[in-house]
Amino acid sequence: MTNSAEDIVAKPETAEPYRDVTGRVIRAGEPQETPLEALASICTVIVMALFAFAFIGQNFEIPSASMQDTLLIGDHLLVDRVTLSPKTSWAPFVHYRPVQRGDIIVFLKPNPEAPDLILVKRVIGVPGDKIHLRHGVVYLNGVAQDEPYQLPPRNDGNPQHAYDPYRDDFPAITPSEGQQLTEVWRQELPTAIKGEDLVVPEGKVFAMGDNRTESLDGRYWGFVPQENIMGRPMFVYWSFKTPADQEDKTAMGDRISFMFHVLIHIFDGTRWSRTLHVIR
Repeated sequence: MTNSAEDIVAKPETAEPYRDVTGRVIRAGEPQETPLEALASICTVIVMALFAFAFIGQNFEIPSASMQDTLLIGDHLLVDRVTLSPKTSWAPFVHYRPVQRGDIIVFLKPNPEAPDLILVKRVIGVPGDKIHLRHGVVYLNGVAQDEPYQLPPRNDGNPQHAYDPYRDDFPAITPSEGQQLTEVWRQELPTAIKGEDLVVPEGKVFAMGDNRTESLDGRYWGFVPQENIMGRPMFVYWSFKTPADQEDKTAMGDRISFMFHVLIHIFDGTRWSRTLHVIR
């Protein structure tokens, strides 16, 4: 006796489910995903993730104390690369805005000694602003600014924190040969001064670190062109206690040693209180 088609084909309600190569549960009657289709799905996810990190958000690590206490050495940031970008017609739904005073920005250093050096500082002045410092206090368009986040010159026993005429009374004092100015800025600085003020030109901003005595900022390399701005940090997604001199240890052995240090001390070295800390 021959079997009918109904006898041969397993019914969906009685067939046992199984998993495909990606782990997805397949039931009888459902089309099976081939290995090539699974690979295409995985590649799509990877491409979307790479796009998000390259054009929407990017991670960035703080290597120095120039923004302390706003940002600490070892803070790992997620950077918004969209909001401060030039407005585009193909994405009218995206929120764009101009750079504002007080914004913390991530940018390519202008007039660099080494190419592609990325810095993070706070915007002090936008185009048209007039800026000068008196004993570390910022005067913006003639008005002294209240900046509770900044660390001014102080007598705490550290010579780097003591008053420095060029740095703390900028730009009234002519820089000496010993000052760490880039050569381009040393030539440009006199042309940007009107009276006692530095005047921010169109298309550029002036930025400084919050830790004013330990920050080689706009006072030493000049204005930041708008096109150099990569984005603004949004929050700290991870912070690890890192020595202040770690950025100077560039040898491969030192880097590998620190990687092992991180793995061993991942729990006790993480600053858990800074996780998801919003940056302002």
